[in-house]
Amino acid sequence: QVQLVESGGGSVQAGGSLRLDCVASGRTFVGNCMGWFRQAPGKEREFVAAIDWTGGTTYYADPVKGRFTIARDNAQNTVFLHMDRLRQEDTAVYYCAAKTKGFFFAVSSNKDEYEYWGPGTHVTVSS
Repeated sequence: QVQLVESGGGSVQAGGSLRLDCVASGRTFVGNCMGWFRQAPGKEREFVAAIDWTGGTTYYADPVKGRFTIARDNAQNTVFLHMDRLRQEDTAVYYCAAKTKGFFFAVSSNKDEYEYWGPGTHVTVSS
């Protein structure tokens, strides 16, 4: 059974930092692009960041560029999202996802290309 499980969410004040981890089990995603998405209350799920299979190419949504960093450890089948200078508008449920469609090894912001998803972890940023 393939599983992605996120951890590291919580409550933080604006300007603070958090690190989210996503551990995959049941299969390896070493050759796949991995991504982070988020969904705020009443809004659609949106792209946050993606990293290609080598870890050498990353892609960020404009609202998080320069504040968030995505990384991966293929030996541990784990993907990370370092979030700095958090803002209230970053409050959302954050989801880890594995891309298996299209050019599965390349970065993409299209959530329809991601087949496997974690259950999500809550991030709340207060003023």
